[in-house]
Amino acid sequence: MEIPDRLIAAIRSARHLVVLTGAGASYESGLATFRTPQTGLWERFRAEDLATPAAFQRDPALVWGWYEWRRMHVMRAKPNPAHFAITTLQALVPRLTVITQNVDDLHERAGTHPVIHLHGTLLAPLCERCREPHVLPREIPEEPENGRSVPPPGCGRCGGHIRPGVVWFGEELPRHEWESAVRAAASCDTFLCVGTSSIVQPAASLVERANEAGAVTVQINPNPTGIEGRLSFALSGPAGTLLPEIVRQLQLA
Repeated sequence: MEIPDRLIAAIRSARHLVVLTGAGASYESGLATFRTPQTGLWERFRAEDLATPAAFQRDPALVWGWYEWRRMHVMRAKPNPAHFAITTLQALVPRLTVITQNVDDLHERAGTHPVIHLHGTLLAPLCERCREPHVLPREIPEEPENGRSVPPPGCGRCGGHIRPGVVWFGEELPRHEWESAVRAAASCDTFLCVGTSSIVQPAASLVERANEAGAVTVQINPNPTGIEGRLSFALSGPAGTLLPEIVRQLQLA
């Protein structure tokens, strides 16, 4: 897809560019989206049924095993051209804020720092009881055989179960990260939504905050999301193709 000249001009003149990424940005690294059918033991469950505090209380080994399976795939994955393009943008605009709904570390491994993680991260578990952080081994975990359950470790401080460091359904977003994201959306002059369905709240409201602030708003997604009519630009295609092309054109001249 051809990138409109007006969009390139808007990014080139931006004082503060915000990039919000969703599952589509990591999908091109081989990571399944949240609603992709599961494998092994977990194919009998919906992801939504495993990502709740109640599910962890009911069967911590089942939930921990599923998240270890997800962490294994994250650690084996590599950043894709979209992640590297976003990193390059840091050198092309005066200020870049990256906000992600993803729970992987592919932005960081591509060289982007800092990153606002709205939904937490698979790589920073903590105690469900006392909230003490838990350090995971640096080695890539082995895939649980046939998707079997894996008992969670115990907290060295209080003995409670270690839980994934992600935001589950029914839980609030981390306050500091959410407030930082809101401030960024309200103060930017260009806002890119990359690979996000724009339906998961409250993250989906950030583009509306940018609109209200008068920012140029852009969607990059291979599929329609239903908010195209409220955006300045809607680019249809994979982030790993469109973002590098935007960077290429910004670097011309």
